[in-house]
Amino acid sequence: MEHETTTYLFHILGLGVTSKVTTMWGIMALITIVSFLATKNMGIKPSGIQNIMEMTVEGLLNFFGSVMGFENARRFLPFLGTMFLFILVSNYSGLIPGAGHVPGLAAPTSTLSVTAGLAIVVFFATHVYGVKQHGASYLKQFLQPLPFLLPLNLVEHFVRPLSLSLRLYGNIFGEEMIIATLLALVPYFVPIPMMLLSILFGLIQAVVFSVLSSIYFFEAIEHH
Repeated sequence: MEHETTTYLFHILGLGVTSKVTTMWGIMALITIVSFLATKNMGIKPSGIQNIMEMTVEGLLNFFGSVMGFENARRFLPFLGTMFLFILVSNYSGLIPGAGHVPGLAAPTSTLSVTAGLAIVVFFATHVYGVKQHGASYLKQFLQPLPFLLPLNLVEHFVRPLSLSLRLYGNIFGEEMIIATLLALVPYFVPIPMMLLSILFGLIQAVVFSVLSSIYFFEAIEHH
């Protein structure tokens, strides 16, 4: 039986770089460039790309504010907003026609290593913010409501990144496989409805990941 091997586009210091990694770099560069252009010549009366960016920021602020309060939303918006935009663009990058066959172009969120990396960052950030907010008393939550529940409380927190990463990866990877299969069987028109649904699903997955992350942050900083 032949095993599927990872295809590398090139190597840096002996480390292989895949299409998903290059796409991820491109998305990060795109978000950085757009943010720079939107804030380069800011005016009191926004126009053009600044207006679009302000609408995006305001929408994200209102969205996260409904989950964790506006004061907390302003505090965590750089983290949560950037992560939301990165996941959203990553999800949509897989919908570009021929993305799976173009060298250097593949949806980063369709691989578990990327989604797991995002989830691990959220996991550590949650507890860092909790300790920063409450000091050592934050750790007492793992002994509540009763000390002998410590193992269960620890398992609950360690399951969070696993759940976050698998949910995002499974949905995006599954959508790509379905669309690829439909394109192979019936290359014209039939896959289009699924691709339109994928636009909605990509948004939903970005929202779910970001909402759960904001809830974890809120629980950590509001813990008593």
